[in-house]
Amino acid sequence: MNRKTEDGTAGTDVAPAFDYGLFSFASKAEVLEKAKEYWNPGKTQFWIDSGVPLVIDRREEYFIYDMSGKRLIDVHLNGGTYNLGHRNPEVVQAITTAMQHFDIGNHHFPALARTALAEALIASAPAGLTKVIYGSGGGEAIDIAIKTARHTMKKRKIVSIVKAYHGHTGLAVGTGDDRFSKMFLSDQPEDFPHVPFNDLAAMEDALRGRDVAAVIMETIPATYGFPLPEPGYLRGVKALCERYDALYIADEVQTGLMRTGELWAITKDDIEPDIMVTGKGISGGLYPIACVLVNERSAGWLTEDGFGHISTFGGAELGCIAALKSLEICSRPETRSMVHYIADFIGQRLREIQQTYPDWFTGIRQNGVIFGLEFNDPQGAKLVMRHLYENGVWAIFSTLDPRVLQYKPGILMKPELAEELLDRTEVAIGKAGHEAMGANRGRR
Repeated sequence: MNRKTEDGTAGTDVAPAFDYGLFSFASKAEVLEKAKEYWNPGKTQFWIDSGVPLVIDRREEYFIYDMSGKRLIDVHLNGGTYNLGHRNPEVVQAITTAMQHFDIGNHHFPALARTALAEALIASAPAGLTKVIYGSGGGEAIDIAIKTARHTMKKRKIVSIVKAYHGHTGLAVGTGDDRFSKMFLSDQPEDFPHVPFNDLAAMEDALRGRDVAAVIMETIPATYGFPLPEPGYLRGVKALCERYDALYIADEVQTGLMRTGELWAITKDDIEPDIMVTGKGISGGLYPIACVLVNERSAGWLTEDGFGHISTFGGAELGCIAALKSLEICSRPETRSMVHYIADFIGQRLREIQQTYPDWFTGIRQNGVIFGLEFNDPQGAKLVMRHLYENGVWAIFSTLDPRVLQYKPGILMKPELAEELLDRTEVAIGKAGHEAMGANRGRR
């Protein structure tokens, strides 16, 4: 394969500079132009205008490489999809071996890998969850959870929090911020009431009429910038659900799989959800899969009409193999120990950086290796994101609160890489702060 070298210089032959076998491109500029023409002009231009004209080429461990050869430490991880790193060798090997025997399988029939993964998930899950339903992505899995709750409770309403995000599919989009639902005429406030986060009184008001099928909660709301639940809040929501006969759906798509130092974040609050959703990291970043775990009360439709939800690629057997290996790696005691070590190390260093720039870097939200970094500007995280990118780190701003940077180190990150990450982060935060303060002085 003939590509540019890591300093961006081209080879001397006449073959395409970026040749991938089935396709090739002459330059990164060509990719960006064709992405606007054939894929998504708005999103492509947004990143160019943001100073992040990233086109990912090579990827390995916790590194991604732009087509120019620029190396970035990845602490966005595509929402936690790459918890185990890019192209984790153990997951790659598991899928490679599986391909000698398996394909996606047939969604209608009992299946070897699908059954094995379901058994493993239930063994790992909070108490009370007994069955697994499969989708191909997190949004579809949320749709399954909502349909399951409505069937179980014979009610339509699904309560979520203000600034929530649970996906972009047909039902999931209604549970999130109306930025994503109104443009597609999918905002249905009568069916999807939203209440403020950390407000038990508002939650009780929403449930008091006993006409709610379920409350859906990310254990820590990711796209809202990881605001932390106040002590007792999640347990209080679960108690209200029990009082007013509603189910509790735990969305663990971004917070599960050891990111908080426990396999499932919801167990840190001693909560047994009625339904739990996992996705992203369960795939190992190598094959799409998402899973909905339900208790016996919620599993009725699986017996009543097991064809009630059909997903051709949901629970594809190759995806199940990837998930089995990913779940096993996440469940290892040494993985848990590493998460606790890295969480303490990175948290302490971030607090030291904050003390250096207290007027700019104003807050740290942390649970395990989930971090939301707060900055003193309505768009501050976008500015920090650009400086991080320029300094070799990829992290992303919170879509629904751009003051806050999502900062998600991998759960297998080695200490020496964590040190490099933090050194680069300190430089970027300092430069962003100087730029922001200079701009603010200029506006006076």
